[in-house]
Amino acid sequence: MASKTKKPAPKADGAPKIDIGISDKDRRKVADELSAFLADSYTLYLKTHQFHWNVTGPMFNTLHNMFMTQYTEEWTALDEIAERIRAIGFLAPGSYAEFVRLSSIREEQSPDALDWRGMVRQLVTGNEAVCRTARKVIKVANAAGDDPSVDLATQRLQVHEKNAWMLRSLLE
Repeated sequence: MASKTKKPAPKADGAPKIDIGISDKDRRKVADELSAFLADSYTLYLKTHQFHWNVTGPMFNTLHNMFMTQYTEEWTALDEIAERIRAIGFLAPGSYAEFVRLSSIREEQSPDALDWRGMVRQLVTGNEAVCRTARKVIKVANAAGDDPSVDLATQRLQVHEKNAWMLRSLLE
């Protein structure tokens, strides 16, 4: 049976127009939310890695190892988020300036002004910020019918909710 759907016309460079069943406008909305999600995720990654390097005190070994586990997992996820932005047809942000502009996570005190508890508090707050951003991605992507972006954000949400819980438990 022949398809009734017209094939998209090729672009001037020979590449066909993106036609994945999501409108250009909706793909743009999802890409914008994913870009903010990438910025928050990258900012949290940097903060977690910085704290891994600089933690001291009686919780050093536990936190040094916990932070390494978290930042390693976060690093891998950055590529997945950026590649999803590319898969739906947009450029992923990649500069510190773009991440600062897009991120909801702000720099707070430098690690030399923090004890291990302050570091853990900042990481709880950072993980929760990533959770809120993931929920925005889920809402926008769900409305656009973008199941892969919903799935990606849902998986990341589970990781960051768990990280926030584990970190918060250290402070209780």
